[in-house]
Amino acid sequence: MSLPAPASSRTRTRFAPSPTGFIHLGNIRSALYPWAFARATGGDFILRIEDTDEERSSQAAVDVIIEGMSWLGLNYDEGPYYQMQRMARYKEVLGQMLNDGLVYPCYMSMAELDALRERQTEAKEKPRYDGTWRPAPGKTLPPVPQGVQPVLRFMNPQGGKVVWEDKVKGRIEISNDELDDLVIARPAPVGETVGTPTYNFCVVVDDIDMAMTHVIRGDDHVNNTPRQINIFKALGKEPPVYAHLPTVLTETVDENGDKHVAKMSKRNGAKAVTAYRDEGYLPEAMVNYLARLGWSHGDDEIFSREQFLQWFSLDHLGKSAAQFDEAKLKWVNAQHLKALSDDALAALVAGHLQKRGITPDDRLPRICGLFKDRCDTLLVLADWAAVFYADVQSKPEEKAQHVTDAVKPALVTLSEKLAALPTWDKAAIASAIKEVLALYAMKMPLLAMPVRVLVAGTAQTPSLDALLELASRETVLARLKGA
Repeated sequence: MSLPAPASSRTRTRFAPSPTGFIHLGNIRSALYPWAFARATGGDFILRIEDTDEERSSQAAVDVIIEGMSWLGLNYDEGPYYQMQRMARYKEVLGQMLNDGLVYPCYMSMAELDALRERQTEAKEKPRYDGTWRPAPGKTLPPVPQGVQPVLRFMNPQGGKVVWEDKVKGRIEISNDELDDLVIARPAPVGETVGTPTYNFCVVVDDIDMAMTHVIRGDDHVNNTPRQINIFKALGKEPPVYAHLPTVLTETVDENGDKHVAKMSKRNGAKAVTAYRDEGYLPEAMVNYLARLGWSHGDDEIFSREQFLQWFSLDHLGKSAAQFDEAKLKWVNAQHLKALSDDALAALVAGHLQKRGITPDDRLPRICGLFKDRCDTLLVLADWAAVFYADVQSKPEEKAQHVTDAVKPALVTLSEKLAALPTWDKAAIASAIKEVLALYAMKMPLLAMPVRVLVAGTAQTPSLDALLELASRETVLARLKGA
């Protein structure tokens, strides 16, 4: 039989998620590396949606996948292709394989399979299909039961090994005798020859038709790989280069409060990728952090997307599982946030302010510049920016600690001097503060702390004159009256 020849020799990679739930960071890392490899080698990156699990798949999950990839800038060149829309193609290939004797009908019922596995387990053998219905020269097959629609099984090679050079794990060898004859099509509806094809078969047909040169995916697929390689070869095609990525781990807490490390999953508290966008993380920082969860370039911790693509190769993928660390992610995000221009930050922060009903003005870039060094997310920066546009509520304990009766006369005098300033700028404000300090023989913290609490709602802010300059004179005077 013949299948389409690959379109070209250029690199072609794919991300092939199942839309059975939201996409989390462990999933999206499996998109990042094939995307990066395609971009680094001038190749193509394809998005394929493996939606054959009709009961669990949903369009909402597909939308989140596409939304998350778009936010991170993981643009694809082709797709999304949907496996459910390719069923006719799979059945065509299955029909050809049936004609070519590469697959055969198996009438063994689930009850018979369960009984077989139970006998094998009791005999301390590996549970596996025993080839009852596999045709062979001189073999007499059992009588075909009436009214039973068979599954189709792939005639896996007998004897020998499946061998591949994994770009992460190195050389892997699996004996064919460890592999039974895989079910590649479920029972056909009455009147049809071929039933619904199964995952491992669909993947191979897709990878052939889409001319995949490299398959970069999680190591939970390693056990599928020898089966898929054998199907490739049965179809007369060379398999792609494989790279199986180590698991992403995360820390979980059990019902007893004990901490454990487990594979990142929804069950273990993983969040949707888009949740990090909503929490104020930068896509460039996420790409940077995710890249380091299984790949490295020397000791470089902070790098741009452009540097990542310039440096990326499969040779530097890590062999060990990486553990997600939200504190490290926040640190990486803070570094990227600081590196952004004030104008670029203001454009991002404005969106978060608008969600709060705040319309910022032309002060926002300078506000971002003043506060960005003390922020690790856009949300934290938006919290600071909101101080200049919305009402401020001081914490009672901070107000009680700093706005004391002893300091209130100085606050009144400061208000008077600020109200009388001919210009509202940093130098004039600093001069007024110095005059009040000298008049009351006070040190800066004794005056600055209560002013910060009243104006910004907290005692810890950047320099007082810069803070007051960015707030309007009317706002500062009104808030100081709250003493």
